[in-house]
Amino acid sequence: MDINLTLIGQTIAMIVFVWFCMKFIWPPVLNAIEARQKQIEHGLAAADRGEEKLKQAGAEAEEIVADARRQATTIIDKANARANEIVADGKAAGQKERERQLAAAEVEIQAEANRAREQLRGEVSAVALAGAEKILKREIDPKTHEDILGQLAQEL
Repeated sequence: MDINLTLIGQTIAMIVFVWFCMKFIWPPVLNAIEARQKQIEHGLAAADRGEEKLKQAGAEAEEIVADARRQATTIIDKANARANEIVADGKAAGQKERERQLAAAEVEIQAEANRAREQLRGEVSAVALAGAEKILKREIDPKTHEDILGQLAQEL
């Protein structure tokens, strides 16, 4: 291989081409590559932040659901307690009404018994008068012997 002018010319052309590429073509390409790397880096960082926010949102959602469940449980417990309270109040009111009706019935029974006793006393007095009248063969004046008849009725 002979070194001739063609080889030197091609070497100079290659050096000029490399210098031209390094001076004018390579910096914009490197800038574009670096910009793209930064953009990709920012995109990955944003994806990481988004993933972290998604995890936080999931945790918050679970916390909200758990809180809602606790509130629902509390509301259900309060409703059950109120229902039990209403039932107990109803039972108490029913018991009071029953006792009131029993007391009223006892008073009514007592009044009926007293009326029956008075009626019996009157009938016994009449029978006693009739018996005494037959025995004595004379009529007893009720006005005259009222105190005796009252004592007799009291004894009966």
